[in-house]
Amino acid sequence: MAGVIQKFLIASMFMCAVPIAILYGFNHKLFPGTIQLSPHSVTLLSGFLAVISVNVVIAFYIYMAMKEPASKHEPDLKFVADAKASIRQSGPNEADLPSNHGKQE
Repeated sequence: MAGVIQKFLIASMFMCAVPIAILYGFNHKLFPGTIQLSPHSVTLLSGFLAVISVNVVIAFYIYMAMKEPASKHEPDLKFVADAKASIRQSGPNEADLPSNHGKQE
């Protein structure tokens, strides 16, 4: 469980940091070739690359999740048994049925 949370937190940090770094780099002319671009082009290109970078991070996170072995995660048998028992107990009561309300009036 800790590994899943750790991967999620790392992916979340990259989803926040990478687009901000791309926008900062383009706006402060840190990337080669951005000096010749107009301000309008810099804004469009940096925004487009920031959006693409978020999608790349999401795709990488999905890839890492799909790579985990399925046999590693097995349900807790006591939890499953308790859930099934609670479903059986929570059936509709006769007092809650709409046909009984009409007969009382």
